[in-house]
Amino acid sequence: MKTELKAKFIQQILSKKKDSEGFTLIELLVVIIIIGILSAIALPSFINQAAKAKQTEAKTTVSSINKAQQTKRIEEGVFATAVTSLGIGLTASSTSNYTYTVAANPNNGSVATIVASAIDTNSLKGYSGGIFIAAAGDAPSIICQSDNVQAATGSFGAPNNATTCPPGMQVLK
Repeated sequence: MKTELKAKFIQQILSKKKDSEGFTLIELLVVIIIIGILSAIALPSFINQAAKAKQTEAKTTVSSINKAQQTKRIEEGVFATAVTSLGIGLTASSTSNYTYTVAANPNNGSVATIVASAIDTNSLKGYSGGIFIAAAGDAPSIICQSDNVQAATGSFGAPNNATTCPPGMQVLK
């Protein structure tokens, strides 16, 4: 009898174990709700970081163009009128995120400006910069950033001097 009791006891334990395996519907719903809350918090932050990385491209490129313009002016006596002639690695005047426009002052050759216009105007800010040859011979530069995301129809200009930015922009450097 004892062996029969043992066998029934083992059957009872095994049958209860099978019934208690897995998760209940409530447990699954709680996990799904927690995952939803975490993704709602993390997703906007992730998207914002992607836009910041793209904007860093424009800041770096405008800075590189400013430095290349200073070098070209020192070596050749004139500013470049195209991004591709500066030798900074850009093979075109645009990338997947920004279009770069270089302008040199044709009158006295003492000013060169750069404007970085965002291609995705819904999430990226615009940038501009310039090199200004001063009477003392130095060539200060400036980089400006638009205050807000660049509007599709809104445009901004290049800086007029080495200390102030156009309206709607702030000095970065």
